[in-house]
Order: sequence, then structure tokens, then C-alpha cells
Amino acid sequence: MTAKIAYDDVEVGTELPAQSFPVTRATLVRYAGASGDFNPIHWNERFAKEVGLPDVIAHGMFTMAEAVRVVTDWTGDPAAVVEYGVRFTKPVVVPDDDKGALIEVAAKVAAKLDDNTVRVDLIATCAGQKVLGMSRAVVRLA
Repeated sequence: MTAKIAYDDVEVGTELPAQSFPVTRATLVRYAGASGDFNPIHWNERFAKEVGLPDVIAHGMFTMAEAVRVVTDWTGDPAAVVEYGVRFTKPVVVPDDDKGALIEVAAKVAAKLDDNTVRVDLIATCAGQKVLGMSRAVVRLA
């Protein structure tokens, strides 16, 4: 696969389509099984509260992966992402109800780089709080 977005068609400030990603306790259990990360802070409310958390929280790597979907969906090719990094600023708290939590992600092209690459800056929030800081991806476009 190759990116479906052409480098020449993109300018600094180009906004990627924003997306929202629901997270429920069932989502966290499935992710734990796939990743092998069965830390009880991600599924056991009693344990999470005993260690000082407000409730069960989403895995950091899960949050990070959901956020970059905005970029991979935009390019049409997950392999177009050549670098990606974030800082975890706040946990995504996932209540035990039918709604869970909602991770909202916006992104825009922050810089055009060499070799048909661009830097995309992402903003990921949940319940009005920024959950990822310095969230940036370098993407190779067509």
C-alpha cells in the first residue's frame, strides 16, 4: 500500500478529519487479551481505586493507538507513518456503564518536511481534558 494523499496537495495547516473513539470496559478487556497487559488498573475498579486512581483507566498504548487512527485513516496506509510519539498527560477514565469514555482526536499538518514527509500534530482529549501531549506523527505521503 502507499499513501493516498499527495504531498503536493497538502499545506501546513491542513486539518485531518477529526474522529471520536468510544472506550468501554469490554474494549479494555479485549485489548488486554490482545496485548497481554492484564494490569488490574485496566479492568478492576476496586484495585484501581486502592492505588489512587479515580476508576479503571484505559491502557496508555491503547489510547495512543486509537489517536493515530486519525492519521492512518487519512493517509489510507498505516505503513505511511514513519515516526510517532506522545507523552501521556492524563489517563482515560472508563466508567462501568453503557457509555464508557470517548477519546476525541483532532489533527493537522504542522510542517512539510523532506522526502515527501509531513509532521502531523494531534490533540487527543477525553471529558474535556487533554490525554496525550506532544502527540506527533511523521508521515510519508505519495
